[in-house]
Amino acid sequence: MTEEETPRKKGWFGRLKDGLKRSTTALSGGISDIFVKRKLDATTVEELEDLLIMSDLGVAVSEAVCGSLSKSRFDKEISPEEVQVVLAQEVAKMLRPVARPLVIESSHRPHIILMVGVNGSGKTTTIGKLARKFQQDGKSVMLAAGDTFRAAAIEQLQVWGDRNKVPVVSGKVGADAAGLAYDAIQRARQENIDVLMIDTAGRLQNKSHLMEELSKIIRVIRKQDAAAPHSTLLVLDATTGQNAVLQAEVFQKAAQVSGLIMTKLDGTAKGGVLVSIAEKFKLPIHAIGVGESIDDLQAFDADDFSKMLVGLK
Repeated sequence: MTEEETPRKKGWFGRLKDGLKRSTTALSGGISDIFVKRKLDATTVEELEDLLIMSDLGVAVSEAVCGSLSKSRFDKEISPEEVQVVLAQEVAKMLRPVARPLVIESSHRPHIILMVGVNGSGKTTTIGKLARKFQQDGKSVMLAAGDTFRAAAIEQLQVWGDRNKVPVVSGKVGADAAGLAYDAIQRARQENIDVLMIDTAGRLQNKSHLMEELSKIIRVIRKQDAAAPHSTLLVLDATTGQNAVLQAEVFQKAAQVSGLIMTKLDGTAKGGVLVSIAEKFKLPIHAIGVGESIDDLQAFDADDFSKMLVGLK
């Protein structure tokens, strides 16, 4: 196989475009269906608003787009492309304030990151990917297997620890998660670790039990460092659609979330839920994931995401 024939791994831009394809197709196809040789009137505005809400973009963005179009183009013929441009502008306007990188404070050693999210959201995999990125930035990393209720979670975190060659603090299945967090902080300090990431259980069946456990972990962490956890990151699975909004509400109450990471945008036609969550919670979005590869978790860029979501790139 020649060099020209060798399939090259796509860059992040290409992977993001591919990952959002299902969301893009649903949105751009819906807009084309509504606005092929039609004027912007009360009927088409209503159809557009329904499409945007069904695409999980949220009521605020839907109203802003329809309001902007109605102000300038009402009762005039309008092309699908013109609608896409306005939609991308309004989505970007909503997302720019929350597109913020995750900053590791060198004044905290270790910088303690509490990772929260439901089982299956991609939380443990995200921890592994973040560990690699921190290492690439020259930081030492330690992981703590605080989801002590599932043997699989402990084993999976150990796999990522081995893969990244970083230490993993773990205990037996059913061990006290808060006690394990305490031990991990002690060890991270002894070994002068830069970043300690603590995994947690993500059961939502009994919300009160989840909240009690997370509150206990946070109390134990704060006994050792009043400013910690320095980051509390919620990992959300885009394929769950509006369920992701419910998860954000629950974990925000339980753990005072400081930032979001959204995974599996390549597995859904409702990538717009990211916009809905940004509008509702105003929490920083640090990164998004569009695949299983270590490089498929990248810093969130509001303008790139907005244009690709609506099919302009």
